Amino acid sequence: MGSDIFGLAMLDYQNNNYKEDITTFSSVADNDTIPVPYLFREYQAMPTIEQKALQLCKGKVLDIGCGAGSHSLYLQNRGMDVTALDSSEGAIQTCALRGIKKRVHSDILDYNSEQFDTLLLLMNGIGIVGKLVNLGLYFTHLKSILKPKGQVLIDSSDIIYMFDPDEDGGYWIPDDKEYYGEVDFTMCYKDHKSESFSWLYADYNTLQRAAILNGFQCELITNGNHYDYLARLTVAAQ
Repeated sequence: MGSDIFGLAMLDYQNNNYKEDITTFSSVADNDTIPVPYLFREYQAMPTIEQKALQLCKGKVLDIGCGAGSHSLYLQNRGMDVTALDSSEGAIQTCALRGIKKRVHSDILDYNSEQFDTLLLLMNGIGIVGKLVNLGLYFTHLKSILKPKGQVLIDSSDIIYMFDPDEDGGYWIPDDKEYYGEVDFTMCYKDHKSESFSWLYADYNTLQRAAILNGFQCELITNGNHYDYLARLTVAAQ
């Protein structure tokens, strides 16, 4: 678990060993921190778009990239059939310690054991695809584990605000990326450091175009407070 930064931090917090937060280094911003307690927040402390997504959940739910399991725990406490999935071993151990009954330690692309009525990807959940070019691969897989009339609930952010505007109303965007929402990250926690990885932030129009190209209908549910939004994907009628 040496590079399982989130898993190490979450287990420390769960086991009352919390002393420091996660430090992030990215290709688009100064160093930042992720407060570990925030990963354990209750419903009342969640952003409005997360609260809305949880209220829209129906049937069997798969919480993809569940982290510490805060969304899964809320749904489970409401009596819903929810499975928490994460590629982080520490995340799944944390979910177990928090009492989440159904847990899967797996990358989403490797998981095809069941179908679900709701696929939940929160906290910029679409970021797991890494790069824009991978959206088709992930959308195809999500369709394969989605029940008829099921839904995918996704939130993301348009990070265009992080780039300097020019005098013509455009933005100065580096030309070394296919899309400005592709961000490279490295994370540190205590004396552990992750390898560099890519994370995708997709503006709504880009997400909608990709969804339509891959056989989904895409609906904007609500905008958040800071360039973020919640979208719902459903399989388009043939």
